[in-house]
Amino acid sequence: MNAPSERRIALPWLTLAALEWGDASAPPLLALHGWLDNAGSFATLAPLLAARYRVIALDLPGHGHSDHLPAGASYHYLDHVRAALGALDALELPRCSLLGHSLGAGIASLVAAAAPARIQRLHLIEGLGPLGDDGTHTLQRYRDALAAPPANGKALRMFRDIEQAASARAIASGLDAGLARPIIERALRQADGGWQWRSDPRLTRPTAIRLAEAQIHALLAGIEAPAALLLSQPATPYLPATQMQARAACVPRIAVEHMDGGHHLQLEHPQAAAQWVLRHAAP
Repeated sequence: MNAPSERRIALPWLTLAALEWGDASAPPLLALHGWLDNAGSFATLAPLLAARYRVIALDLPGHGHSDHLPAGASYHYLDHVRAALGALDALELPRCSLLGHSLGAGIASLVAAAAPARIQRLHLIEGLGPLGDDGTHTLQRYRDALAAPPANGKALRMFRDIEQAASARAIASGLDAGLARPIIERALRQADGGWQWRSDPRLTRPTAIRLAEAQIHALLAGIEAPAALLLSQPATPYLPATQMQARAACVPRIAVEHMDGGHHLQLEHPQAAAQWVLRHAAP
């Protein structure tokens, strides 16, 4: 398996980390990972795409080896959209394709809607747009988020070794510890007495306000690039089939496919996921 190169991408307000595979002269593919994951999420898929693409897998702000936001700031998915656009600027990529998983797929959707001229193709795994709001829990979610204590001073859990951390992650996410190993190794830092998560604890704070589903539909209608959406079978609970169908219907050019497996299809079935990406690659 081809080893990636590690790089730093300086934005005006923070520095992002990334892993890169493939030839620098190949068509660029910016890869965006899911919530509390990192660039390691693409460690088995990216080498399979490296003959076709220059794959640049970001660590989103607060994740992996990227900088955390300043004290007093909160994370919002629109900040991740700005970070992705900032990375394209810093990398001097006027045009590229996007690959997103879960949260990263939602971010990729919004990047494509924000800057359609810059996106050639859109490959989405288990996500299309951000988590929405039907109004049922809006007030309670808003109150709970603003009443939540700051996460900055929260004591981080200590693990005696990487295996214990992998086991904890497997229990929390349902993803096999062996498959998640590239994410877990990148997500940990060594500390006195063991290992701790690198990710910013503020990432786990609840979101006060979500977009209404109608607003998400309006944004998705602005995606001009050809798009491909890969969803798991059975459906992930927070990605119900009816909602995904309604969202996909808003995107002018989108191909929707399903694959047996769980939420991290790119780790469970990297060969099949690579074939899916390449089938929908730009000519």
